[in-house]
Amino acid sequence: MTITITAFERSPDRGRGLARDMRVRWALEEVGEPYDVRLVTFKTMKEPPHLAIQPFGQIPTYEEGDLALFESGAIVLHIAEEHTGLLPTDTNARARAIGWMFASLDTVEPPIFDRSLVMILERDEPWYEKRLRSLEDTIRKRLAALSARLGDADWLDGAFSAGDLLMVTVLRRLHGSGILEEYPNLAAYVARGEARPAFKRAFDAQRAVFAAASAG
Repeated sequence: MTITITAFERSPDRGRGLARDMRVRWALEEVGEPYDVRLVTFKTMKEPPHLAIQPFGQIPTYEEGDLALFESGAIVLHIAEEHTGLLPTDTNARARAIGWMFASLDTVEPPIFDRSLVMILERDEPWYEKRLRSLEDTIRKRLAALSARLGDADWLDGAFSAGDLLMVTVLRRLHGSGILEEYPNLAAYVARGEARPAFKRAFDAQRAVFAAASAG
């Protein structure tokens, strides 16, 4: 059965590959699984048909036969468990890779994402500078620990895994901030992820949606 995912019809990231459907596209490209994309507007995301799949009115969603999933991390984990290439076969290594998936979304992403929101929504507030400094301090603490753990390795735990896929998508949100470049091994790590053919295919597919929307 063909997989169908949802994505923004007009992504607020302006084609930079930051919307969370990018993670799902990349995972499907890594395992060589074809998929269709149903584009949704901010209006249709809040309507009953979409809310029946994603109760919080967000993207992405994943549908395959009678299975419907939401949350990008859960979707990537499902893809990784159903297909070879994103999780090790060794039980312990597999558990560690899943641990890195959780670390990327639960530990590293929150202050990075909050920084993006603060810069958009709170720039004119009196607490803006203090709030931004606090978030950037937290981000640097997380990146320092991650940088130390990665060292001079190519990936977080042996071969490339779903843990790396999610971590790279999280760290990419720091492009243009100057923060990622303070940790050269992490900047190189992200560049390695972006150089993967599957990433490039996913990025091009997401960017094409933005280009088409802009042309229209």
